[in-house]
Amino acid sequence: MASELTAWGHSCIRLERDGMRLVIDPGRLSAPDALTGAAGVLVTHEHSDHVDMSMLRQSLDVDPDLQVWGPPSVIIALSDGTAGDERLHGVTAGARIEAVGFDVEVLGEWHAVVYPTIPRVVNVAYLIDGALLHPGDSFTVPADRVVGTLLAPVAGPWMKIVEAVDFIHEIAPRTVVPIHDATLSPAGKALVDRLVHQLCPDVEYHRLPAADALPVL
Repeated sequence: MASELTAWGHSCIRLERDGMRLVIDPGRLSAPDALTGAAGVLVTHEHSDHVDMSMLRQSLDVDPDLQVWGPPSVIIALSDGTAGDERLHGVTAGARIEAVGFDVEVLGEWHAVVYPTIPRVVNVAYLIDGALLHPGDSFTVPADRVVGTLLAPVAGPWMKIVEAVDFIHEIAPRTVVPIHDATLSPAGKALVDRLVHQLCPDVEYHRLPAADALPVL
């Protein structure tokens, strides 16, 4: 059975299969109901546009079965000083996990450079079922992998559009879904869409409205 991919604002997406919902990067620029019904959450790094600690902590308090995976810095922040919460899982590059029915390979290690004087934070990328890549705030390229669907960052203080285009060419996916674009106006999103269509003609490019689902995996 194929999974359904839906977009929940900025870098937040949700995968759903067999009634299980896996959410990636529910941050402060995401839809407020992004975590509704989630069984598992993957977080790429600690920046607030990728994880709303308060919202995720509330979801953990409400749902005793909710599972969360992320870099150790994220897990420490979520633990709120409470050790031994078996629902919180620290992950680093090279790990392979099973997250609510999805096979997840953890890749990468660092957030892209914003500016040389700004300290970098750990950023992991997630390759789901060997076919869908969420890089967080990085241009991590999986070695010797064929990526079917790439969630491609298209805007931010750490990147420019030529880097997104080069990333798409290097990954060579079948399908691209733009993410990390909450800072763009509607006109800015339209410009990015035109450029990616023009410069990456061999990929299927899908900007997903909130109500639309894309079959993947």
